[in-house]
Amino acid sequence: MPQSESAGNGAAAVGSVAGIGGAIRRGEKTAVEMLFAHMARHAATHAAINGLVQQRHEAAAAEAAAIDRSRANGEGDLGLLAGVPLSVKECFPVAGLRTTLGIESRLDRSDNGTAAIVSRLQAAGGLIVGKANVPQAMYLHEADNPVWGRTNHPENPQRGPGGSSGGDAALVAAGVVAAGVGTDLAGSIRQPAHACGIAGILPRSAVLGEGGSFDTMPHLAVVRPRAGFLARRVDDLALLLEAATGQTWPRQIGRRMEPPQRPLRIGWWDETGPIPASPAVRRGVAEAMAALRMAGVEDQRLDSSIGVDAAWLLLGLLSADGGADIRRLFQGSEPMPAVGRLLAMAGMPRSMRPLVAAVAACAGRRLEAQALRATGPRRGSALNRLLVNRRQLADHIEGLSTRLDAIVCPVSAVPALRHGTASKLILAAAPCLLANLLDLAAGAVPVTRVAEGEESRGPDRDPVINSGREADRDSLGLPIGVQVIALRGGEATVLDVMGAIEAGCRFSHRAAG
Repeated sequence: MPQSESAGNGAAAVGSVAGIGGAIRRGEKTAVEMLFAHMARHAATHAAINGLVQQRHEAAAAEAAAIDRSRANGEGDLGLLAGVPLSVKECFPVAGLRTTLGIESRLDRSDNGTAAIVSRLQAAGGLIVGKANVPQAMYLHEADNPVWGRTNHPENPQRGPGGSSGGDAALVAAGVVAAGVGTDLAGSIRQPAHACGIAGILPRSAVLGEGGSFDTMPHLAVVRPRAGFLARRVDDLALLLEAATGQTWPRQIGRRMEPPQRPLRIGWWDETGPIPASPAVRRGVAEAMAALRMAGVEDQRLDSSIGVDAAWLLLGLLSADGGADIRRLFQGSEPMPAVGRLLAMAGMPRSMRPLVAAVAACAGRRLEAQALRATGPRRGSALNRLLVNRRQLADHIEGLSTRLDAIVCPVSAVPALRHGTASKLILAAAPCLLANLLDLAAGAVPVTRVAEGEESRGPDRDPVINSGREADRDSLGLPIGVQVIALRGGEATVLDVMGAIEAGCRFSHRAAG
């Protein structure tokens, strides 16, 4: 039976961030009632989804009761997130819980404190109900590990919700929580948002930074993970940003730009780089652009090679230490096979790579060959060449920003991945990596669903592209999102453009009870 049927039965879904907070402040609901609604929804869906892997219900109940007492006593502002149930990615410390990263030898390490971003959301009245599942060492786009097990997509148990913020995305999509707190170093918020049919935002590093999350790659200096949010609606993302920063964000999302304001100017592409885009992915971009044109934007098609170049550059930088930082996390434990294979590839000496790549290319594994040449240990002049190329790409993007406000493009080449394929389909999320490489604000917003006739593509000799073909097979009805990358105006531009797409496309959420 499809997961959407089992997840949709039983307790009703938790509502939106804006709806819950407003109802509690007006006295229409209590924080305790909303926590109980979350707990009932969690009980009804947990066996099928396995997203909330560490619970904090007892502590949250005390906090909910305190919010209700404050309101009853007329004790002033309850907070922007009063009584809103929230999950946080397992990498964020939360007092009383653990940060295992899905590694068995870390099970005995309790969190001594609470991450800064989590404390800010609690101060705004948010109810942190627990931690959501992650891939082991947050090294894949699939939330699966030996400690907490595997998280299923809320609409299809044969697929995952993505990663590495996949547990939070599944919980939001299934209506277990109103929003989740994630991190993103290589598409880890936007890819699961796309897979699960929800919205996500990745602010610039100056806005939230890493939020106090556990640092899995402490020696990585050029690019850094960034904290961000997942929610069902774009205006909820604005509320979460306001609660976390104290800064007011646009509330009239998706407004038509009329004189004396100039229209927003949007560049776009619908290709996905090394792995060709599924038909539904390209249609999703077309529908998003149609909605934006109706909202009054001006648009220009761009060359997608910008995104491809950025993807290979970021993967090169992330692997420049040969995977050493990630290996250090496994003291006393062995990595899962999929993680172990990626670490072995990252650590392969550069002297061996040309020969191994040539053999792979002769065997028809051309993307593997390209990855072997682009990644791996680098120091000195080899690393400096990557940095020079990054600077040149940044200059090119700065030039684009003189005439464009944002880019709209795919999030991933395919819909939600089948279980066990994430290590083969890392390149599916290649469109996400430009924003990570250059510290640009970005987000993902759901647009459509895979339609009949969009579940197949031609065969290919390359096994990676054939894995993408398998992702398309039997994907009817799965969500498809698009990505918005701000070139000017940062997070406000991302919210505005995503809001216009949301208003024009009217995506249908299914796992809502």
